[in-house]
Amino acid sequence: MIHRTHPARGGFPQGHEVELIGRGRTFVREVAGPRGAPTIVLLHGWTATADLNWFTCFEPLGKHFRVLAPDHRGHGRGLRPAKGFRLEDCADDVAAIADVFGVGTFIPVGYSMGGAIAQLVAQRHEQRVRGLVLAATAGYYSSSRDERLNFLGLTGLARLSRLTTAQARSWVTEQIYLQRKTQSLADWAARQIASHDWRHILEAGSAIGDFDSRPWLNQLQVPGAMIITTHDKVVSPRRQEELAASLALPTVTHRVDAGHDAVFAARDKFVPLLLDACQQVTRRSVAA
Repeated sequence: MIHRTHPARGGFPQGHEVELIGRGRTFVREVAGPRGAPTIVLLHGWTATADLNWFTCFEPLGKHFRVLAPDHRGHGRGLRPAKGFRLEDCADDVAAIADVFGVGTFIPVGYSMGGAIAQLVAQRHEQRVRGLVLAATAGYYSSSRDERLNFLGLTGLARLSRLTTAQARSWVTEQIYLQRKTQSLADWAARQIASHDWRHILEAGSAIGDFDSRPWLNQLQVPGAMIITTHDKVVSPRRQEELAASLALPTVTHRVDAGHDAVFAARDKFVPLLLDACQQVTRRSVAA
């Protein structure tokens, strides 16, 4: 159920406060797109929001597709469940959002953590997924001892955050997180980051460390496309290449000479590649 709609403003498309039955309330951006256009669902990365991750993409993609872009659990205006963060729950949220908007089939478009969620959507809701578009993401994120220790640290912090008061959590967010993340951000972006739920953000980091789609990835029988960020220091380009090679059906692969922030730092290169990837997957899904 859509509770409230916010009109397009400040370069952002309209947004909806949406009630998902049995799950809670979340926020979804929507671009109506051309009449009868296929639907793509944009899935943002860790510590981002739909706006932060996709603000360069709404208008170009909306000329060709109906676009839905939710905030994930604990991020921005996303769900605030009492239970812990799970990527699988985020994937099921996507299917529930599609139900609210009357969308039968769609193409998940995942960036970084959103790529893991997109893979899980295809695994858990196969009949509804027309194809996959993935960018700056991987089939797994942790293998070395140092990486495991980093993610174990996030797990410990997430557990600690469950035991502390709201005031203490706010202090941790301010001291550890916001000071690092907002120094070079515009005010609107800093405000979005400040709206995150710190416990869920930490738990999301731990869930990313545990994610591994390699045992089942080659079972996904959907057309795919991938954008590899070749200078990425967050998600190894090698792991991105592995993911593209592991998809069962031949995958359209683009490469952009940029880092993990390519979606906005290299928008002139990235956005046209993203549009092409979505269009190619749509054509292949129709042909199939």
